[in-house]
Amino acid sequence: MPPIYARIIATGSALPERVVTNADLEKIVDTTDEWIHSRTGIRQRHIAADGETTGDLALQAAKNALEAAGVKASELDLIVLGTTTPDLIFPSTACLVQHRLGANGCAAFDVNAACSGFVYALGIADKFIRSGQSKKVLVIGAETLTRMVDWTERESCVLFGDGAGAVVLEACDEPGIYTTCLHADGGHKDLLYNPVGVSVGFTDEPNHGVRIRMSGREVFKVAVKTLDSLVEETLQAAGMQESDIDWLIPHQANLRIIEATAKRLKMSMDRVIVTVDKHANTSSGSVPLALDYAVRSGKVQRGQNLLLEAFGGGFTWASALLRY
Repeated sequence: MPPIYARIIATGSALPERVVTNADLEKIVDTTDEWIHSRTGIRQRHIAADGETTGDLALQAAKNALEAAGVKASELDLIVLGTTTPDLIFPSTACLVQHRLGANGCAAFDVNAACSGFVYALGIADKFIRSGQSKKVLVIGAETLTRMVDWTERESCVLFGDGAGAVVLEACDEPGIYTTCLHADGGHKDLLYNPVGVSVGFTDEPNHGVRIRMSGREVFKVAVKTLDSLVEETLQAAGMQESDIDWLIPHQANLRIIEATAKRLKMSMDRVIVTVDKHANTSSGSVPLALDYAVRSGKVQRGQNLLLEAFGGGFTWASALLRY
Protein backbone atom coordinates (compact mmCIF):
# COMPACT_ATOMS: atom_id res chain seq x y z
CA MET A 1 0.00 0.00 0.00
CA PRO A 2 1.22 3.54 -0.72
CA PRO A 3 2.04 5.68 2.31
CA ILE A 4 -0.70 7.82 3.80
CA TYR A 5 -0.02 11.51 4.33
CA ALA A 6 -1.92 14.21 6.20
CA ARG A 7 -2.56 17.20 3.96
CA ILE A 8 -3.93 20.60 4.97
CA ILE A 9 -6.92 21.25 2.73
CA ALA A 10 -8.08 24.52 4.31
CA THR A 11 -7.41 27.08 7.01
CA GLY A 12 -9.48 29.45 9.13
CA SER A 13 -9.03 31.99 11.90
CA ALA A 14 -10.86 34.27 14.32
CA LEU A 15 -9.90 37.41 16.24
CA PRO A 16 -11.78 39.40 18.88
CA GLU A 17 -13.19 42.71 17.67
CA ARG A 18 -11.46 44.83 20.30
CA VAL A 19 -8.02 46.11 19.26
CA VAL A 20 -5.61 47.57 21.82
CA THR A 21 -2.71 49.54 20.36
CA ASN A 22 0.60 50.39 21.98
CA ALA A 23 -0.67 53.93 22.29
CA ASP A 24 -3.61 52.62 24.31
CA LEU A 25 -1.22 50.83 26.67
CA GLU A 26 0.76 54.04 27.18
CA LYS A 27 -2.29 55.34 29.06
CA ILE A 28 -2.39 52.51 31.61
CA VAL A 29 1.22 51.44 32.13
CA ASP A 30 4.67 53.06 32.03
CA THR A 31 5.64 52.24 28.44
CA THR A 32 5.83 53.71 24.94
CA ASP A 33 5.05 52.54 21.43
CA GLU A 34 8.74 52.93 20.55
CA TRP A 35 9.85 50.82 23.52
CA ILE A 36 7.40 48.01 22.72
CA HIS A 37 7.92 47.94 18.96
CA SER A 38 11.72 48.16 19.04
CA ARG A 39 11.98 45.19 21.41
CA THR A 40 9.17 42.97 20.14
CA GLY A 41 7.86 44.17 16.77
CA ILE A 42 4.36 44.47 18.23
CA ARG A 43 2.09 47.38 17.28
CA GLN A 44 -1.30 46.12 18.53
CA ARG A 45 -3.16 43.10 19.87
CA HIS A 46 -6.76 41.82 19.92
CA ILE A 47 -8.41 41.41 23.34
CA ALA A 48 -11.37 39.12 24.02
CA ALA A 49 -14.53 40.85 25.20
CA ASP A 50 -16.08 40.10 28.58
CA GLY A 51 -17.76 36.72 28.27
CA GLU A 52 -15.93 35.85 25.05
CA THR A 53 -14.14 32.55 25.57
CA THR A 54 -11.40 30.48 23.98
CA GLY A 55 -14.14 28.16 22.76
CA ASP A 56 -15.97 31.01 21.05
CA LEU A 57 -12.86 31.95 19.08
CA ALA A 58 -12.02 28.30 18.36
CA LEU A 59 -15.55 27.68 17.09
CA GLN A 60 -15.44 30.57 14.62
CA ALA A 61 -11.98 29.61 13.35
CA ALA A 62 -13.17 26.02 12.93
CA LYS A 63 -16.29 27.07 11.02
CA ASN A 64 -14.19 29.21 8.69
CA ALA A 65 -11.77 26.34 8.03
CA LEU A 66 -14.54 23.79 7.46
CA GLU A 67 -16.34 26.14 5.09
CA ALA A 68 -13.15 26.73 3.10
CA ALA A 69 -12.57 22.96 2.98
CA GLY A 70 -16.10 22.13 1.92
CA VAL A 71 -16.20 19.61 4.76
CA LYS A 72 -19.19 19.02 7.05
CA ALA A 73 -18.56 18.78 10.78
CA SER A 74 -20.23 15.37 10.77
CA GLU A 75 -17.44 14.07 8.51
CA LEU A 76 -14.72 14.67 11.11
CA ASP A 77 -13.01 11.71 12.77
CA LEU A 78 -11.02 13.73 15.30
CA ILE A 79 -10.71 17.23 16.81
CA VAL A 80 -7.46 18.25 18.52
CA LEU A 81 -7.33 21.67 20.14
CA GLY A 82 -4.13 23.26 21.40
CA THR A 83 -4.73 25.68 24.26
CA THR A 84 -3.42 26.69 27.65
CA THR A 85 -6.53 28.77 28.43
CA PRO A 86 -9.45 26.32 28.24
CA ASP A 87 -13.01 27.45 28.87
CA LEU A 88 -13.43 25.02 31.77
CA ILE A 89 -11.28 22.61 33.76
CA PHE A 90 -13.38 19.90 32.17
CA PRO A 91 -14.80 18.93 29.80
CA SER A 92 -12.13 19.89 27.30
CA THR A 93 -12.70 22.90 25.09
CA ALA A 94 -12.39 20.51 22.13
CA CYS A 95 -15.50 18.68 23.41
CA LEU A 96 -17.37 21.96 23.83
CA VAL A 97 -16.45 23.05 20.30
CA GLN A 98 -17.31 19.62 18.91
CA HIS A 99 -20.86 19.85 20.24
CA ARG A 100 -21.35 23.40 18.99
CA LEU A 101 -20.15 22.30 15.54
CA GLY A 102 -22.46 19.28 15.50
CA ALA A 103 -19.57 16.82 15.19
CA ASN A 104 -20.71 14.71 18.15
CA GLY A 105 -19.23 11.23 18.35
CA CYS A 106 -15.70 11.67 17.05
CA ALA A 107 -12.68 11.79 19.36
CA ALA A 108 -11.97 15.26 20.75
CA PHE A 109 -9.36 16.45 23.23
CA ASP A 110 -7.17 19.39 24.23
CA VAL A 111 -3.37 19.61 24.16
CA ASN A 112 -1.58 21.96 26.55
CA ALA A 113 1.93 22.73 25.31
CA ALA A 114 1.71 26.50 25.83
CA CYS A 115 2.77 28.38 22.68
CA SER A 116 3.69 25.12 20.94
CA GLY A 117 0.16 23.78 21.40
CA PHE A 118 -1.03 24.03 17.81
CA VAL A 119 2.09 22.42 16.36
CA TYR A 120 1.86 19.66 18.98
CA ALA A 121 -1.80 19.15 18.01
CA LEU A 122 -0.83 19.07 14.34
CA GLY A 123 1.81 16.43 15.06
CA ILE A 124 -0.72 14.28 16.90
CA ALA A 125 -3.29 14.63 14.13
CA ASP A 126 -0.65 13.69 11.55
CA LYS A 127 0.02 10.42 13.38
CA PHE A 128 -3.69 9.57 13.58
CA ILE A 129 -4.01 10.02 9.82
CA ARG A 130 -0.77 8.18 8.97
CA SER A 131 -1.88 5.23 11.08
CA GLY A 132 -5.13 5.02 9.12
CA GLN A 133 -7.27 5.67 12.18
CA SER A 134 -8.54 9.05 10.96
CA LYS A 135 -9.30 10.47 7.52
CA LYS A 136 -10.52 13.99 8.28
CA VAL A 137 -9.21 15.91 11.29
CA LEU A 138 -9.83 19.41 12.61
CA VAL A 139 -6.82 20.95 14.37
CA ILE A 140 -7.26 24.19 16.29
CA GLY A 141 -5.01 26.54 18.24
CA ALA A 142 -6.96 29.00 20.40
CA GLU A 143 -6.25 31.25 23.37
CA THR A 144 -7.59 34.01 25.56
CA LEU A 145 -4.18 34.60 27.08
CA THR A 146 -4.99 38.14 28.18
CA ARG A 147 -7.10 36.59 30.95
CA MET A 148 -3.74 35.83 32.62
CA VAL A 149 -2.07 39.19 32.01
CA ASP A 150 -1.15 41.55 34.86
CA TRP A 151 -1.83 44.93 33.24
CA THR A 152 0.44 46.68 35.75
CA GLU A 153 3.50 44.61 34.76
CA ARG A 154 4.85 46.57 31.80
CA GLU A 155 7.40 44.03 30.54
CA SER A 156 4.85 41.25 30.05
CA CYS A 157 1.45 42.89 29.57
CA VAL A 158 2.50 44.37 26.21
CA LEU A 159 3.33 40.96 24.74
CA PHE A 160 0.07 39.04 24.57
CA GLY A 161 -3.18 38.93 22.63
CA ASP A 162 -6.14 36.64 21.99
CA GLY A 163 -7.13 34.70 18.87
CA ALA A 164 -7.61 31.34 17.20
CA GLY A 165 -6.67 29.53 14.02
CA ALA A 166 -7.65 26.16 12.57
CA VAL A 167 -6.82 23.75 9.78
CA VAL A 168 -8.66 20.80 8.25
CA LEU A 169 -6.47 17.80 7.51
CA GLU A 170 -7.34 15.02 5.07
CA ALA A 171 -5.71 11.68 4.32
CA CYS A 172 -3.89 11.80 0.99
CA ASP A 173 -1.52 9.56 -0.98
CA GLU A 174 0.69 12.51 -1.92
CA PRO A 175 3.00 14.32 0.51
CA GLY A 176 1.39 16.83 2.82
CA ILE A 177 3.09 16.86 6.22
CA TYR A 178 6.61 15.52 5.69
CA THR A 179 7.62 15.45 9.34
CA THR A 180 6.89 16.88 12.78
CA CYS A 181 9.34 17.23 15.67
CA LEU A 182 8.05 17.69 19.22
CA HIS A 183 10.19 18.36 22.31
CA ALA A 184 9.94 19.54 25.92
CA ASP A 185 12.20 20.27 28.88
CA GLY A 186 10.46 20.89 32.19
CA GLY A 187 13.77 21.95 33.69
CA HIS A 188 13.14 25.47 32.38
CA LYS A 189 9.74 25.78 34.06
CA ASP A 190 10.67 28.76 36.25
CA LEU A 191 11.53 30.97 33.27
CA LEU A 192 7.96 31.09 31.94
CA TYR A 193 4.96 29.84 33.89
CA ASN A 194 1.72 30.50 35.72
CA PRO A 195 2.19 29.65 39.40
CA VAL A 196 -1.32 28.56 40.36
CA GLY A 197 -3.70 25.75 39.50
CA VAL A 198 -6.29 23.28 40.71
CA SER A 199 -3.93 20.91 42.51
CA VAL A 200 -1.34 23.44 43.68
CA GLY A 201 -4.10 25.84 44.67
CA PHE A 202 -4.83 29.51 44.10
CA THR A 203 -3.81 32.63 46.04
CA ASP A 204 -5.50 35.65 47.59
CA GLU A 205 -3.90 37.93 44.99
CA PRO A 206 -6.10 39.74 42.44
CA ASN A 207 -7.61 37.26 39.98
CA HIS A 208 -6.52 34.48 42.39
CA GLY A 209 -2.89 34.95 41.33
CA VAL A 210 -3.58 33.70 37.80
CA ARG A 211 -0.93 35.63 35.90
CA ILE A 212 1.99 34.94 33.61
CA ARG A 213 5.47 35.11 35.11
CA MET A 214 8.38 35.39 32.74
CA SER A 215 12.12 36.01 32.71
CA GLY A 216 12.21 37.66 29.30
CA ARG A 217 15.95 37.76 28.58
CA GLU A 218 16.52 34.16 29.63
CA VAL A 219 13.53 32.97 27.58
CA PHE A 220 14.89 34.80 24.55
CA LYS A 221 18.32 33.17 24.86
CA VAL A 222 16.97 29.64 25.22
CA ALA A 223 14.40 30.14 22.45
CA VAL A 224 16.95 31.28 19.87
CA LYS A 225 19.35 28.44 20.70
CA THR A 226 16.63 25.78 20.79
CA LEU A 227 14.92 26.85 17.57
CA ASP A 228 18.28 26.86 15.81
CA SER A 229 18.83 23.17 16.59
CA LEU A 230 15.16 22.40 15.85
CA VAL A 231 15.49 23.75 12.31
CA GLU A 232 18.46 21.47 11.65
CA GLU A 233 16.69 18.45 13.13
CA THR A 234 13.54 19.07 11.07
CA LEU A 235 15.41 19.40 7.78
CA GLN A 236 17.37 16.23 8.45
CA ALA A 237 14.21 14.30 9.34
CA ALA A 238 12.61 15.34 6.06
CA GLY A 239 15.78 14.85 4.00
CA MET A 240 15.59 18.45 2.84
CA GLN A 241 17.78 21.57 2.73
CA GLU A 242 17.20 25.21 3.66
CA SER A 243 16.70 26.08 0.00
CA ASP A 244 13.77 23.64 -0.24
CA ILE A 245 11.66 25.80 2.10
CA ASP A 246 9.45 28.39 0.44
CA TRP A 247 8.00 29.96 3.58
CA LEU A 248 8.83 30.11 7.28
CA ILE A 249 5.71 30.46 9.43
CA PRO A 250 6.98 30.87 12.98
CA HIS A 251 5.39 31.39 16.36
CA GLN A 252 4.70 35.11 16.63
CA ALA A 253 6.23 36.00 20.00
CA ASN A 254 9.06 38.37 19.19
CA LEU A 255 10.33 39.75 15.90
CA ARG A 256 13.95 39.35 17.01
CA ILE A 257 13.49 35.61 17.56
CA ILE A 258 11.80 35.32 14.16
CA GLU A 259 14.68 37.16 12.48
CA ALA A 260 17.23 34.90 14.18
CA THR A 261 15.47 31.79 12.87
CA ALA A 262 15.27 33.24 9.36
CA LYS A 263 18.99 33.99 9.48
CA ARG A 264 19.72 30.38 10.45
CA LEU A 265 17.73 29.27 7.37
CA LYS A 266 19.51 31.83 5.18
CA MET A 267 16.03 33.15 4.33
CA SER A 268 15.11 36.69 3.41
CA MET A 269 12.42 38.17 5.65
CA ASP A 270 10.38 38.45 2.45
CA ARG A 271 9.86 34.68 2.77
CA VAL A 272 8.82 34.83 6.42
CA ILE A 273 5.20 35.30 7.50
CA VAL A 274 5.05 37.98 10.19
CA THR A 275 1.84 38.88 12.03
CA VAL A 276 3.30 39.68 15.46
CA ASP A 277 2.83 43.39 14.72
CA LYS A 278 -0.94 42.91 14.37
CA HIS A 279 -1.68 40.05 16.76
CA ALA A 280 1.12 40.03 19.38
CA ASN A 281 1.75 36.66 21.05
CA THR A 282 -1.45 34.59 20.92
CA SER A 283 0.27 31.42 22.17
CA SER A 284 -1.35 28.35 20.54
CA GLY A 285 -3.30 30.64 18.23
CA SER A 286 -0.16 32.21 16.81
CA VAL A 287 0.99 29.77 14.12
CA PRO A 288 -2.46 28.93 12.68
CA LEU A 289 -3.40 32.62 12.64
CA ALA A 290 -0.25 33.38 10.67
CA LEU A 291 -0.87 30.41 8.37
CA ASP A 292 -4.44 31.47 7.62
CA TYR A 293 -3.28 35.01 6.90
CA ALA A 294 -0.59 33.68 4.56
CA VAL A 295 -3.07 31.50 2.68
CA ARG A 296 -5.91 34.01 2.40
CA SER A 297 -3.58 36.86 1.40
CA GLY A 298 -2.34 34.76 -1.50
CA LYS A 299 1.25 34.64 -0.31
CA VAL A 300 1.30 30.88 0.24
CA GLN A 301 0.42 28.85 -2.85
CA ARG A 302 -0.40 25.18 -3.35
CA GLY A 303 2.67 23.00 -3.79
CA GLN A 304 4.95 25.22 -1.68
CA ASN A 305 6.93 23.92 1.28
CA LEU A 306 6.24 25.49 4.65
CA LEU A 307 8.19 25.27 7.90
CA LEU A 308 6.07 25.86 10.99
CA GLU A 309 7.83 26.20 14.33
CA ALA A 310 7.00 27.28 17.87
CA PHE A 311 8.50 27.64 21.33
CA GLY A 312 6.63 27.99 24.59
CA GLY A 313 6.40 27.55 28.34
CA GLY A 314 7.42 24.18 29.67
CA PHE A 315 9.68 24.67 27.86
CA THR A 316 8.17 23.09 24.77
CA TRP A 317 9.30 23.43 21.18
CA ALA A 318 7.93 21.92 18.01
CA SER A 319 8.05 22.05 14.22
CA ALA A 320 6.18 20.80 11.18
CA LEU A 321 7.55 20.71 7.65
CA LEU A 322 4.86 20.31 5.03
CA ARG A 323 3.76 20.85 1.46
CA TYR A 324 0.70 23.03 1.32
